[in-house]
Amino acid sequence: MNESEYILVSGSTVAAQQFIQYLKFKAMPFVVLTNNDKEREQMNKIGVEHMIEVDTSDHETWALPPYEIGKVFIFEKSLTLCCRYLKMSRKWTIKPIYVITTSDKPRMVYKGLGADFVVYSNTGNVVFLLN
Repeated sequence: MNESEYILVSGSTVAAQQFIQYLKFKAMPFVVLTNNDKEREQMNKIGVEHMIEVDTSDHETWALPPYEIGKVFIFEKSLTLCCRYLKMSRKWTIKPIYVITTSDKPRMVYKGLGADFVVYSNTGNVVFLLN
């Protein structure tokens, strides 16, 4: 990973928040993708410094963020939101995009929208993907 690149994380699930805590512990540069005030407040509470808040229903607001985006980790909260985050973040990086899901059903949908890897996990513990 290039030193100016930020890892992008969609952070509204418990697994995502554990992943964020690990990134903080390792002092890795990251930015969290949120789509509402509640998520932003939740991220503020756990000490997230860098956030990108987007309106997922308005494609015109999906401009390039002020951060150079490296790897992307999207923790599936819903199929619709995950698909929108995928379409958005694929425009922002050529690096791998990982979707972490507890369901094996949407795998091909996510691949078709630009996910490089779809990781099935009951626990959401995917810190090994950072290596």
